[in-house]
Amino acid sequence: MNRLWTPAWIVRHVAMVVLVAGCLGMGWWQVTRAAGGNAISFGYAIEWPVFAGFVIFVWWREVRQALRAGPAGDAQPAAGPAPSAAAGAAEAGTTPAVRRPVRVVRTPAAPADGADDAELAAYNRYLSWLNANPGARPGDYPG
Repeated sequence: MNRLWTPAWIVRHVAMVVLVAGCLGMGWWQVTRAAGGNAISFGYAIEWPVFAGFVIFVWWREVRQALRAGPAGDAQPAAGPAPSAAAGAAEAGTTPAVRRPVRVVRTPAAPADGADDAELAAYNRYLSWLNANPGARPGDYPG
């Protein structure tokens, strides 16, 4: 429960209270305007409390997510070498929390008829030049 009383969470709690109070205050203001004869204010009188409900919903969801996450200090043991996340997950039988993308090296396919296309080769030289000169503009290409 102490995780919800860090400085970042205190700011979130205060922001939630301010936003909800502000939305409900704006809703009450629209009710008084609607009672004074402004017909369009009836819609806004309903809309502002919905905004307040949405703020509460998002805040509650974030609190639940923070409480479901394991404590930050319990992730690594205090003594001994730290095992990698994948090895620790494999031993525990679970998937790691962060999955890294797998890089696949792709080789260009040879043309089906075996002939070299001169226009394609020129374009590939142009792309190679652009890759070798990242700050250059396409108009700077010498070829």
